[in-house]
This record gives sequence, C-alpha cells and structure tokens, in this order.
Amino acid sequence: MEVVGRAALLAGLALVAVGLVLLLMGRMGWTPRSLPGDLVIRRPGVVVYIPLASMLLISLLGTLVLWLLNWLRR
Repeated sequence: MEVVGRAALLAGLALVAVGLVLLLMGRMGWTPRSLPGDLVIRRPGVVVYIPLASMLLISLLGTLVLWLLNWLRR
C-alpha cells in the first residue's frame, strides 16, 4: 500500500505543477501554438488537426521525466 500511496502523491504533485504552469501561462498571455510539424487539413465544413510534432515532443519529455525518476531511485 505504501507504493500506491507514494505514486498517488507524486501524481497529485505533478497535477498541481501542471496547473500552476497553466495559470502562469494564462496570466502572461502566452498560449500554445501549433508546432511546424503539426498537420492541419481544412476543407469546407471540416478541419482535421493531426499534432505529430506536438505528440513527439510530449513523448520525449515524458520519456526524459520517467528516465530521470528511475535514475533518482537507484
């Protein structure tokens, strides 16, 4: 149960950190834009957004964070 408690605590802290970053971004007037690798297909009545570059960046950041957490646990 101790491991689950720690995981829940870390997940909560991560959510608080993300929330604070989003609040600060809103107060500074910075809104995320599409990255150059994101695809947007516009047709009459339909817009298809495929965030390829954004998802690659999020995946890379997530991998780095998990690698760092694993490295710190050693």
